[in-house]
Amino acid sequence: MLNDLFQSIKIEDLIEATKETFYMTITALIGTFILGIILGLLLFLTSKDGIWKNKSFHFVVSAVVNVFRAIPFIILIFLLFPFTNFLIGTIRGPEAALPALIIGSAPFYGRLVEIALREVDRGVVEAAKAMGAKTRTIIFKVLLPESMPALISGITVTAIALIGYTAMAGAIGAGGLGSYAYYSGFMRRDFDIVFLCTVLIVIIVFIFQFIGDIIATKLDKR
Repeated sequence: MLNDLFQSIKIEDLIEATKETFYMTITALIGTFILGIILGLLLFLTSKDGIWKNKSFHFVVSAVVNVFRAIPFIILIFLLFPFTNFLIGTIRGPEAALPALIIGSAPFYGRLVEIALREVDRGVVEAAKAMGAKTRTIIFKVLLPESMPALISGITVTAIALIGYTAMAGAIGAGGLGSYAYYSGFMRRDFDIVFLCTVLIVIIVFIFQFIGDIIATKLDKR
């Protein structure tokens, strides 16, 4: 019965699509984490209560973050086609999806980082300042360690959004389960492929959520 239900599915293609989805998600997640931390720190440190208080710079960074957060991901992919083609040499395949995935997710995560940093006890920061700690020390020894559980929770939420982004990118040739579901499933009216790809994407989401929750729990000192 299962053979009849999933007779259109080629296991080799399904495995390859799953690998591509993991590749895009994990690679983009690393880039998003790094760029998001930088954006979040800049937003926090240049705010009115920040160590690098700078109203003009904060406004520019905040505006950039808000603009990229407001652009629908599918449109962002199209907007970045020239940049992607210049950087990667093609606009198709998993590698070509990475610039849009990172640029589309980093501003969102940057805001989550800013929120996490604002939750750090100001007394701890002030104590570090009183002991003569430099800004670099405050960032890497106080702010980031103290906010790490929230940062991990934030990157977990971002990872789940990224998985959805990879499916959208797949529909325009990026590969992965989204591409397999659209071109081999939907376009050929083989909805068993669409169904199985959906199930696999849901499972991947649960995997990332489970891992993120475990890490955040272990890092939480409360």
